[in-house]
Amino acid sequence: MYLLILQSSNLIIMKDKICIITGATSGIGHATFASLAAKGATLGLVCRNKDKGKSILTAIKDKTKNNNIRLFIADLSSQVEIRRVAAEIIAAYPHIDVLINNAGAINPVRIETVDGIETTFAVNHLAYFLLTNLLLDKLKAAPKARIISVASQASMMGTINFDDLNYQKYFSAMKTYAQSKLANIMFTYLLARRLKRSNITANCMHPGGVKTNFGRNLKGFTGAIFQNLGSLMRTAEKGAETVIWLATAPEVEKISGKYFKDMKVIKSSKISYHIETQQKLWDASEKLTNMKANK
Repeated sequence: MYLLILQSSNLIIMKDKICIITGATSGIGHATFASLAAKGATLGLVCRNKDKGKSILTAIKDKTKNNNIRLFIADLSSQVEIRRVAAEIIAAYPHIDVLINNAGAINPVRIETVDGIETTFAVNHLAYFLLTNLLLDKLKAAPKARIISVASQASMMGTINFDDLNYQKYFSAMKTYAQSKLANIMFTYLLARRLKRSNITANCMHPGGVKTNFGRNLKGFTGAIFQNLGSLMRTAEKGAETVIWLATAPEVEKISGKYFKDMKVIKSSKISYHIETQQKLWDASEKLTNMKANK
């Protein structure tokens, strides 16, 4: 059954679909980008490094003969840049069929963004939250649209530390990362409910342990996990399979508000389903991104 699903997904053509992907220059994002390009999708790639982005874009264009690919440069730790790149995307496309929130970060030490927010939380959650909300009208303009957010089972260790979302009192690389990934899932669940009567679905997924450069900057025990267990981890292509499936498969067209691994719905942590906590996180995210003042 698994092979049949995967094969049918590979045959899907995305020629008339406009897809936006963040963090598309490496790992899962790059594997997703390459697959959707091969399926003929019109692609908007959001990345931080212009030179790297251009190099990868050229290589994929040459390989797939798909010229409907455009690069958007933005540092997603900066809310000014997120707003700028969102405006550029809005100007470039009549609608958006698929938005894939994939860009992520994990830092060995506490670093604040230009907005004064701890970087892991800013990039992994607030960037998803802000970019998605800024692009909602373009998603609503599509006949049917999908929002896919890359989360992680690290969320099982996470709590939302409302008393110290910025981890100013006590910083831990893994606790901060786990909080951000739990936030991805809680954001998805509440977003799906808000969009229940619309043409948009919202889902999130866990890619599994993927062998990429992610987390290689960490020290100590956590760093050792990323650096020494590579042979036990799956490839970026394997990790991207569920993202691609959620973006393309007809069988998930009407499914929303779910958490997936290996193309199957899985349970997230108990706290992730707590509706009051989801709303409290949404309210805090609005405040941290100044969304209400910009609606």
